[in-house]
Amino acid sequence: MHHQIPPANDPRRAAMAQAVSSCVHCGFCLPACPTYKVLGEEMDSPRGRIVLMKAVLEGALPLADAAPHLDRCLGCLACETACPSGVRYRDLIEPMREDLVARRPAADRLQLGALLGVMASPGLFRVAAAVGAGAKPLAPALPAPMRAMLDLLPARLPSPEMPPALTAAQGRRRGRVALMTGCVQQVLRPGVTAAAIRVLAANGVEVVVPAEQGCCGALARHAGDHAGGTTLAAAHAARFPADVDAVLATAAGCGSSMKDTHTGGAPVLDVLEYLDRLGPVTPLALPEPARVAYQDACHLAHAQQITAAPRRLLGLVSGLTLVPLAESGLCCGSAGLYNIEQPDLAAALGRRKADAVAASGATLVVSANIGCLTQIGASLAAAGHAVDVTHAVELLAMALPRRHGSQ
Repeated sequence: MHHQIPPANDPRRAAMAQAVSSCVHCGFCLPACPTYKVLGEEMDSPRGRIVLMKAVLEGALPLADAAPHLDRCLGCLACETACPSGVRYRDLIEPMREDLVARRPAADRLQLGALLGVMASPGLFRVAAAVGAGAKPLAPALPAPMRAMLDLLPARLPSPEMPPALTAAQGRRRGRVALMTGCVQQVLRPGVTAAAIRVLAANGVEVVVPAEQGCCGALARHAGDHAGGTTLAAAHAARFPADVDAVLATAAGCGSSMKDTHTGGAPVLDVLEYLDRLGPVTPLALPEPARVAYQDACHLAHAQQITAAPRRLLGLVSGLTLVPLAESGLCCGSAGLYNIEQPDLAAALGRRKADAVAASGATLVVSANIGCLTQIGASLAAAGHAVDVTHAVELLAMALPRRHGSQ
């Protein structure tokens, strides 16, 4: 796309201009875009947003005029997967989101900073989530953003779990990894980390879990606080050892960000990506047959282009029937803080996903990101669909032989 964006010394601004240049306005991105599917508006599609951002960068359109449409973008990057021209949409929307946050009133920026601070601290988030869970009966009387937050919380938080600092490989050692634990995931679903350790150890992998890891900065970067997120990411990376084969993420959003920010040390891989490369050697069989629908986490499928590995791993499990899920690559509406900032759109996408799950006939939904698990679980419950939701690595742990699964 031809443009008249002024040259800039800032590499990020240069990347924005390059992204605009790469777009040929073909429209392949429109049917892949969640907001376009719900709203049907050109300016709420990636193509439309690129036109808006181009005009802002050229100085032809005030950012305030483009803001409503840009704020509605989930940042799911499904448009990048669909794009035949290889447009790096992320190079446009992420810096633009910084500008959007910067133009907000000071009170709104303080509120965003406080929210990010709470979610980056498992201790603070546990306290906040416990208070929120107790306030769930009051949800109908609260404003939509607060109601959306409470709807995502379980009625009762799981007990905290402290993973061991070192777990030995079972049998011949085939690898050594460091495992991230996540911030929100530690509070809402600590069993994911425990399951990952069991599966890795059962397949000959020694697992190191650094203490006091801190936040990887993914949520802050996604929310438009690039500087704050980058600072968190640097501290997070410094806490991981270099003498490992890989640093493993169990949350797709974290892993996607960590691949950009963990530089100079061991490579960052998603736990499913690593297991697929390693090749599991322990037989896997579910205690009871299950019909499973796999929902692609956006930041695994689109940001990291990992779609086949999780399905190959699930295909190794005896007693598991993988059923097709319509629009499995379409965002469920989680997307960082999207539930809070765009509660109506998030709810619409959640309902769409819940209906697709129900239509699939699945008895279990599997994904690879804490946000997806939380959003899909809440949407299924709200729609009255009795379908369980679990992380892919939790399912693999369920399928381990008893001598491995109980450890």
